[in-house]
Amino acid sequence: MAVGSAGAPQSSPDLSDQSVDSSTVDSSTSRFAAFSFVDCITQIDGVKRVTGRYTIPADASYFPISLVAEAIGQLAAWVAMSAVNFRFRPVAALAGDTRIFSRPQPGDTLDLIVDIESCDQESITYRGHAMVGDQRVLELLDTLGSMLDISEFDDPTALAADFVRLTTGGRAPGAFKGVAHPVLTDSSHEAGQKLQAQLDVPLQAPFFEDHFPRRPVFPATLMLDAQLQLAARIAAEVAGQPVHVTRITNVKVRAFTSPGATLNLFAESAAPGEDDPEPILVKVGAQADGRTIAGAKMFFAPDSGEHA
Repeated sequence: MAVGSAGAPQSSPDLSDQSVDSSTVDSSTSRFAAFSFVDCITQIDGVKRVTGRYTIPADASYFPISLVAEAIGQLAAWVAMSAVNFRFRPVAALAGDTRIFSRPQPGDTLDLIVDIESCDQESITYRGHAMVGDQRVLELLDTLGSMLDISEFDDPTALAADFVRLTTGGRAPGAFKGVAHPVLTDSSHEAGQKLQAQLDVPLQAPFFEDHFPRRPVFPATLMLDAQLQLAARIAAEVAGQPVHVTRITNVKVRAFTSPGATLNLFAESAAPGEDDPEPILVKVGAQADGRTIAGAKMFFAPDSGEHA
């Protein structure tokens, strides 16, 4: 299938054998580098299925598990943007069910697979998963992204050129340098019950140049990582031992977070439902200026030592 144009993708052959020229990496800018997690698109089947790859740089300072979900979402976004001729892009997301099986390591290559259920200029719905070799890392189900005017966030012509690059050889791995660990300041703590903390979003960071050039937005997946840090502390207190996250459900992001914002995060222990196989549930949320902007449910199980 030929995929070289900025129009809607058509049926195309496997692109996985395309060579990657390391000279195509532009180290002078963070665009397409500081928060981009698709190195190449290997196959597109219309607006139904897309596959790609991303190699986690061996020297990345910090690569949280939420960025695997980001990589799957970005792969879906490339096809969505191409399908509407780069007039709209999916930005805000609802993720019904995220299942976490293992944690990839620096240097691992993620094979990304996305199945698109519907896509138009209003929204995209899809499911997807990431593999490292024959090991499933993470799976997204019941995911929806709302499509917004692309020119508000980025240059449509530049994005179309980036898409051509990804489908005709890709870019050399290694551009991403990692993100900082979330710095959380506890504001209240009831052991095993509830934890509240403040997250100060940086005013400047390299990822803002990539997310997004025309309207910097704090990535929701980095907010989710900060919430996960709080939830894991509560879950470990409930279990009385180390735990690992197995599922994240009902992820809703209701508003954008700007550089320099202050977020008030909370994690609160709750009772799992009868159909939930995990023994520990922690509800998380984020508020800004007194209003709730994000929430999710996080499920944990005692750690056997196999989860890093």
